[in-house]
Amino acid sequence: MHNNKKALPENTDVLIIGNGPVGATLAALLGRYGVQTLIIDKAHEILLMPRAIALDNEALRILQLAGLGEDAFDKIVIPEVRMHCPMIGQFGRANTTGSLDGHPKLVTFYQPDLERSMRAHYQRFDNVTSLGGLELEDLRQDSDGVTACLRAEDGSQHQVHARYLVGADGASSRVRSLIGQDFEGQSYSEDWLIVDACQREGKAIEHIEFLCDHRRPTPHMPAPGGRERWEFMLRAGETRDQVEDTGFISTLLQRWIEPSQLKIERKAVYRFHARCCKHFQQGRVFLAGDAAHITPPFVGQGLVAGLRDAANLAWKLSWVLKGQANPAILDSYEQERRPHAQEMIDMAKFMGRLIMPRNALLAFLGHGMMRTLGLIPAARRHFEELEIKPKNIFKRGLFMNKTRCARLPRGGLLPQGLVRTPDGRILPSDDVLGDGLTLIGLGTDPRATLSPEQIKRWEAVGGRFLQIGPQGQRSHSTTPFIEDLGLQLTSAMPLGSLMVVRPDRILMHDGAADQAARIISDSLQLLRK
Repeated sequence: MHNNKKALPENTDVLIIGNGPVGATLAALLGRYGVQTLIIDKAHEILLMPRAIALDNEALRILQLAGLGEDAFDKIVIPEVRMHCPMIGQFGRANTTGSLDGHPKLVTFYQPDLERSMRAHYQRFDNVTSLGGLELEDLRQDSDGVTACLRAEDGSQHQVHARYLVGADGASSRVRSLIGQDFEGQSYSEDWLIVDACQREGKAIEHIEFLCDHRRPTPHMPAPGGRERWEFMLRAGETRDQVEDTGFISTLLQRWIEPSQLKIERKAVYRFHARCCKHFQQGRVFLAGDAAHITPPFVGQGLVAGLRDAANLAWKLSWVLKGQANPAILDSYEQERRPHAQEMIDMAKFMGRLIMPRNALLAFLGHGMMRTLGLIPAARRHFEELEIKPKNIFKRGLFMNKTRCARLPRGGLLPQGLVRTPDGRILPSDDVLGDGLTLIGLGTDPRATLSPEQIKRWEAVGGRFLQIGPQGQRSHSTTPFIEDLGLQLTSAMPLGSLMVVRPDRILMHDGAADQAARIISDSLQLLRK
């Protein structure tokens, strides 16, 4: 019954339903934070099915946050995304060359490799238990936690009591149904044939292209391991059996591959949806990833959104479970994540309309308009440099009210850059920040004006201190110190500023160096709310 031969515990702090990439990343983060975690799944093994294929720099940064090494799984760095119309040629382009916050802007990957790496990673933690062959049947909540009723493969029934439960069990989430949060409204559903070909080393394209043909739109991209993917929208009247036929697929791919050279690794018809739950939480039960929101794949943000959920929720659960924060802070998970998830869904729907015009006239007008807008430098930059992508900056949540004209807004992500430690090591700054709630001084010692009692109070809630100076600066205090080699961090705020940065790298509070006591007091109050 159990893929790691561990016994099923009767009690745990957090029970995660679903061992896909979102659930596994959440387990890894909770493992790092020292939270007793049980993650279960109906399956023992990783599903070898065509699913997510793209990750952006934010997603890669979250995987870094979870402790996954940069070389843990293979990736292909994508230099650009092209949009092509048969009638007017290329009408759009996104520049994905380069990096942001220490990671490539866009990569493709093979999802089973990512899942295998993340599972191996979280199994290093003694506080994380992973079991397969278990299915959630029911759950009950009380003032102390959640009792989950589980069924094993042999039909036996089991109960586990958890202080909190997270449903990361995908688009058909059992958890979502049990808490009455089934998706409502229209789903924007479309049926697509996904084809992954293998043995394409040296033959696959190096970029991503969207062939926006109204007769059959087709996204096309490379993937690691000599793979190449095509996604074909089904026409009216076409059936699953018809389009999954090898001869039919050979005809679809004949512009790229000779039938004799076609090696199909996977083929499947999927229905793309665009849906978002009204609530991501009910009491002590939370939803994450596709269980909470489903994003069409046209902007590669489906899995990325789920990873953002995991990073946001994991540290809040940890701080509450350790008694370092009031349970009320958990309400901020939905406040922060739902609006951005909805914005990403809306953007994916917009891109879907570009890719899937209903007829030749709409295609000509829409694609022609995009090509014309590309002649205007500001409009071209907005699209090509990905400024169209909704920024991950919260409007409401667990941070102090925003100030006007701030270089780095509260509720936004702290940049990441390369830093040098006093012993000469060069590291990404997130690796130095670690897993705590950090009061950072830019060019100033954040502890300089604090009393011993204030320092003790900060450390009691998992707070840390860090001084960051520009390259070449030295510190003579006992506060941990690093040099900002690329000025990514010291340019975020004026020198002499203080910043409180959450474990998920979101700016919680900031101010001048002489306001350290107030900044700590305000931040402590946020944790107690």
